[in-house]
Amino acid sequence: MGGTASIENSKTQADGELRRFLVGLGRGAAGAMLFGIPMLMTMELWELGFYIEQSRLLILLLVNIPLLIVLAHLIGFERTSTFWQAVRDALTAFALGIVMSGAALVMLGVLKADMPMATIIGKIAIQAVPASIGAMLGRSQLGGEDNADDEDDETSQSSDAVPDSLSTNYVRELFLMAIGALFLNLNVAPTEEVVLISYKMMNWHGVLTILVSIAIMHCFVYAVSFRGGHRMPEDSSRWPIFFRYTLPGYMVAMLVSLYVLWIFGRLDGMAATPVLISVIVLSFPGAIGAAAARLIL
Repeated sequence: MGGTASIENSKTQADGELRRFLVGLGRGAAGAMLFGIPMLMTMELWELGFYIEQSRLLILLLVNIPLLIVLAHLIGFERTSTFWQAVRDALTAFALGIVMSGAALVMLGVLKADMPMATIIGKIAIQAVPASIGAMLGRSQLGGEDNADDEDDETSQSSDAVPDSLSTNYVRELFLMAIGALFLNLNVAPTEEVVLISYKMMNWHGVLTILVSIAIMHCFVYAVSFRGGHRMPEDSSRWPIFFRYTLPGYMVAMLVSLYVLWIFGRLDGMAATPVLISVIVLSFPGAIGAAAARLIL
C-alpha cells in the first residue's frame, strides 16, 4: 500500500510540475506577443532582416542565449534550481520567440513563400530576440497566484537596506537594468529617428539629455516609492545610492545602446562625435527601460 501511495504522490507531483510548466509556456507565448507587437509591426525591423550583416545577426543571436539563461534563472517559466533547468527555459523562450514571430510575420504578409530563405530567416531571427525576452517577461508580468511567493521575496529584498559592498544582488540588479535597456532599445534603435535626432542635436543638447536621463533614472527607482524600488533609510544620504546604482546603471544603458546601434549598422561610417551623440540619444529610452526593469522583473 505504501508503495502504491508513493507512486501516486510522485505522479501527482509530476502532473503538477507539468501543469505549471505548460501554464508558464502559455504565459511565455502571450508575453512574446504582448512585448513583441511593437517590433513585429515596425517596418525598419522588417528591412533589417534583409540587409543586416549575417555576422552581426549571429552575434545578436548568440549573445541572446546566455542573457536568456540568466534571465530564466531569475524569472523563468517555473522556479529553476539547476543550470540545465535555466537552459531549458531559455531555449523554450527562444523557440517561442521564433514561432510567434514567424506566425505573426506570415499573418501580416511580411513573409511570403517566394522570398529567399536567407531573407525569411533574417526577418524571423531579428524579431525572435525581443520576442524571446518578452516570453521571459511574460512570466513576471502575467503570473498569477503561483508566483506570489516570488513577489513577496523580491519585496522583502527590496525593502532591505542596500548592501555595503558588491554582491550577487548588486550584479543581479545591473543585469536586470541591462535587460530593460536592451528591450526598450530594440524598439527604438532600428528607426531612422535616432540618427536624425543625433544630427539635429548640438553638444549642449547631448549634455542636457545625459543629465535628464540620469535624473529620471534616479527618481524613477530610488526617490519615488514604486513597487520594487529601494527603500532607503531616512537618515541615509542619497549620494552613495546615486554613485553605486544610478550612475553604473546609466553606464550600462549606454553600453547596451552602443551595442544595439552597432549590431543594426547605425554607426557605420560615422565619426566619433556623431557616434557619441547617437548613443546618448538611444540611452534616453534605454535609461528608462533600465530603471523600469528593476520595478517589473
